[in-house]
Amino acid sequence: MSEPLEFHASCIPGAERVLRDELSELGFRSARLNRGGIPFRGPREEGWRACLTSRIAQRIQLVVSRFPAPTEDALYGGVNAIPWEQYLGPSQTLAVRAVSQGSALRHTGFVALKAKDAIVDRVRDRAGRRPSVSKDDPDLKVFVYLAGDKATLYLDLAGEPLHRRGYRLATGEAPLRETLAAAILRLSGWDRKTPLIDPMCGSGTIAIEAAQWAAGLAPGLSRERFGFERWADFGDGDAERLRALRGELRGAAGQAGRISGADIAADAIEAARSNARSAGVRLSLKERSVLELQSDGSRNWLVSNPPYGQRLDASPDFLHAFTAKVQSLHGWQVCLLAGTPEYERRISIHPAARYSLKNGDIDCDLLIYDVP
Repeated sequence: MSEPLEFHASCIPGAERVLRDELSELGFRSARLNRGGIPFRGPREEGWRACLTSRIAQRIQLVVSRFPAPTEDALYGGVNAIPWEQYLGPSQTLAVRAVSQGSALRHTGFVALKAKDAIVDRVRDRAGRRPSVSKDDPDLKVFVYLAGDKATLYLDLAGEPLHRRGYRLATGEAPLRETLAAAILRLSGWDRKTPLIDPMCGSGTIAIEAAQWAAGLAPGLSRERFGFERWADFGDGDAERLRALRGELRGAAGQAGRISGADIAADAIEAARSNARSAGVRLSLKERSVLELQSDGSRNWLVSNPPYGQRLDASPDFLHAFTAKVQSLHGWQVCLLAGTPEYERRISIHPAARYSLKNGDIDCDLLIYDVP
């Protein structure tokens, strides 16, 4: 048997632990905690399965080589030695990105150009023609990471980032990335059984991700195609195995419990309904203000991304009324992605947990309250 391949699952900063937990729960081998993402091992089909099943990973990458690269000649030689004809034909396209940390080769544009030259020269020498570069829609995405004098080369299996599930046909004013929503749900401690509501649901991302997770519906099933399906070595037999894997994952899906969403905007609720249908989940969705929420003393989970003045307005009156409402939801678990410290300042209950996350370029805290 051949040696297992090495993969790397990247995620948003702050989500590494829950990504590791997710991959371990899904049965991926050797998943270990690492800053910026989680490495794991297995046959190449495991990379496909990760693209289909991980809710939190932004990308799944295949590690194709590690080698010393103290000079530009060493970089070119190390890249050129990789059997690129396995992944890329002369009629296909590629794109190369680079990151450099502590290396003498500091100019990332130059590093990417040198690596690209080494790849296309290798393919030309064996096929007689050079593949082309496509920045917008390449068949093969290559990533070069330089750390000191060492280079690591990755191939992107996902193609489009994995947060683009394919189900979101309509968006609101400040849509949350699906992978971030999935990480928030994991960090919230939700058990996938207790009733869950997002009372400011917008286009429904948190509620849809919750319903898919609770039902065991693989998030990648909404995607039409992944990057690895465009590689030169992906043949008819591979396509048949991928179809079988998709069928197995569809067959394993069940039903979610009571998951609901609400929003004061009618167009947001319509968008959420459209997206839920596309995602294959059933939600209870209502046009209603979050300030109308009432607690009957039973256990509920509230998970939401409230407005914090950077993408959506958050007036002082709203902040006052909403934070008072949170404190009246007795027996509830309340989880808020807060992009302003005002929420924590105004809620007198001490958060049971706090996690630092990035919502795009906005630094946020996920605040988790166990309301007495």
